[in-house]
Amino acid sequence: MLYEALEILKDQVSEYLETTLGDAGLVVLDNIGKVDDPDIATMNDKIVLSLLSVQEEITLKNVKHHTTANNTTIYKNAPIHLNVYVLFSANRTYVKSVKAIGSLIEFFQSKHVFTQTNTPLNPSNTALNEVKDFKFSVELFTPSFEQLNYIWGTLGGKSLPCVMYRLSLVRIDSNRIQEQGPAIQQITQLTKTEITA
Repeated sequence: MLYEALEILKDQVSEYLETTLGDAGLVVLDNIGKVDDPDIATMNDKIVLSLLSVQEEITLKNVKHHTTANNTTIYKNAPIHLNVYVLFSANRTYVKSVKAIGSLIEFFQSKHVFTQTNTPLNPSNTALNEVKDFKFSVELFTPSFEQLNYIWGTLGGKSLPCVMYRLSLVRIDSNRIQEQGPAIQQITQLTKTEITA
């Protein structure tokens, strides 16, 4: 669901920027650190969405590892909930970049929770064909100047107009069953003789 969440964001932001700025297909999902690579032209005159960091939401870590349905107990690992930090970088002329970043901030101010009921998926995006149930929120994340300098240094040094967001509670669940068995119906207390036998 990590990749799918980024694809959903890319599609939603791109659709909004098309209505406000008139540019279709403006947002691409790519590594902004490769922006100067002459072999990659997909980031020219685009808003680039890049994954920066992934952290586990530890407050939701302690949940039960089993469910019971139809008198069967199913054991599986609990889902992982993530906080994902993403960077939107504008690789356009300076004025176009500032306008695009401003419109992007407006979009997330008006819509910051994404679910299957309020977010129609792009039918032409085949990566989203298997997505059924999702919910995550998007919050503006403002790093300090020192942190921003470190981020751009890590990405390759060239700073572009950008804005950073945190996606909260992206749920990763492989739905892989580890074991299953009949549900416990009754508990019987053993006598001392039965225990020693």
